[in-house]
Amino acid sequence: MSVATSPVTGHPYGVARVCFVWDVARSTYYAQAPRGAAECTKPKRRGPMPEISDEVLLEAIRHDLDRSPFVGEGHRKVRARLRVLDEIRVSKTRVLRVMRENNLLSPNRSRKGEGKTHDGTIITDKPNVMWGTDGTKIFTLDDGWVWAFSTVEHWNAECVGCHVCKYGSRFNALEPVRMGIEKNFGSVAGDAARGLALRMDHGSQYISDHFRKQIRYWGITASWAFVEEPQTNGVAERFNRTLKEQAIYGRIFRNVEEVRVAVKTFVEQYNAEWLIEKMGFRSPAQARYEYALAEAA
Repeated sequence: MSVATSPVTGHPYGVARVCFVWDVARSTYYAQAPRGAAECTKPKRRGPMPEISDEVLLEAIRHDLDRSPFVGEGHRKVRARLRVLDEIRVSKTRVLRVMRENNLLSPNRSRKGEGKTHDGTIITDKPNVMWGTDGTKIFTLDDGWVWAFSTVEHWNAECVGCHVCKYGSRFNALEPVRMGIEKNFGSVAGDAARGLALRMDHGSQYISDHFRKQIRYWGITASWAFVEEPQTNGVAERFNRTLKEQAIYGRIFRNVEEVRVAVKTFVEQYNAEWLIEKMGFRSPAQARYEYALAEAA
């Protein structure tokens, strides 16, 4: 009836007029209309046209993911590199949409289970205020399980020391802390790190008398994480996760020496190139360099 022509006006009656006369909602008509009766068109994009199309942006994203030495990075870091390295300025929501539509997001970044609320903060405003330390185990064919102990700066997430060893003793757990003190304070003498706090969990290495007395000798204050709440040692925990994702998972190691080489290579690359969101997508080394320049000025 809507396509019928009026003998008086010579024009079709139209859907709106017919639905009004018959007292039928137009939504009901379109819902019951046969497929193809009402042509559905995809709405056009609102606002001004972007400088580059989605196809060009997709190619730039694929190129950025290929040139990055890391895996599993999200859309925020991709957008940051596109802006700095390629001078492509697009919104993060658009980068997220294009990566999602083309299956370029890392499945490992999806949240599993319900996160536990943590209302506090462990991020400092300047370096050498609080470090975090933790250990993780890595399997090898010849030597079995080996340990990797790391110490991480809470300010810029820099790995200030990392030690790979066969046995997870209290002496080996102290080694990355010693490396960080020697690197950042220039000495491992008594009270060399006075004013520094060390965040750690309640592992047997860290609650031992030797460990606690040694860090006290260096002038370090122990800052204990809450029991069964690993997020309170989140900086060191997150570094160990990144270490395993980028350098350990998917590889087979023969002995502790191969693990030592892989970890050392990753730590050097991590400090130089890994982008830290809280530091404005700067690497730990870049953040420390700019802080040193600002202090000197």
